[in-house]
Amino acid sequence: MYRVRYPGRVTEQRSGEEGDRRPAPAETPATAPAMRASDADRDRVAEILREALAEGRLDAEEHAERIDAVYRARTRAELEPLVRDLPVGQPFGTPPPAPAGATPSGATRNVVAVLGGAERRGRWRVSGRVNVVAFLGGVELDLTQAFFDQRVVTLNVTAVLGGVEIKVPGNVTVRGSGTGILGGFSMGGHESSDPNAPVLVIQGLALLGGVEVKRVSGEQVHDLRAPDRD
Repeated sequence: MYRVRYPGRVTEQRSGEEGDRRPAPAETPATAPAMRASDADRDRVAEILREALAEGRLDAEEHAERIDAVYRARTRAELEPLVRDLPVGQPFGTPPPAPAGATPSGATRNVVAVLGGAERRGRWRVSGRVNVVAFLGGVELDLTQAFFDQRVVTLNVTAVLGGVEIKVPGNVTVRGSGTGILGGFSMGGHESSDPNAPVLVIQGLALLGGVEVKRVSGEQVHDLRAPDRD
């Protein structure tokens, strides 16, 4: 209750009645939570960084620092600054529609070694895409006893001051190419006599490091429809 003075009289008026024009307190908008990053988001950013290194837009130290940050990132907001200064700096836009008749490439698996070692061997299921990163470390990827979900599997390999060794069954088709900068990228193409055998497409970069692909004779790829025994 407050008093209003008019010439010659004083009246009392309650708050909320006509004449009380004080503004209501503004509501504070809720802050939307940060979008969590998926493995596919990290893969897209890692691929942009790999191309930037090959084109000379990033040096080896910058590339290594950003790759390390990519696989530590938990949200998209942490990934976006890593490619903001590169030509393809918006990796999270709406992807173009897939062409008619295209089949999904399957899930993505990452094998990363930073200042250490990583390996994948024995009976494990190979997805449609595998990203391998070795920075000041080593990775051993053994596919000789693996089960293949997809007939065509893409391996993206990056070795910076580190090494990657890939063992493949003798009856698998191996295609692709890699770039060695002050390092080596050794792989020999092979066409399997079995028209239904899986196809490994290996691509990547070795900078002051090495990538070696070895065919293991006597080892045969497991049936694509074999149950997962990992």
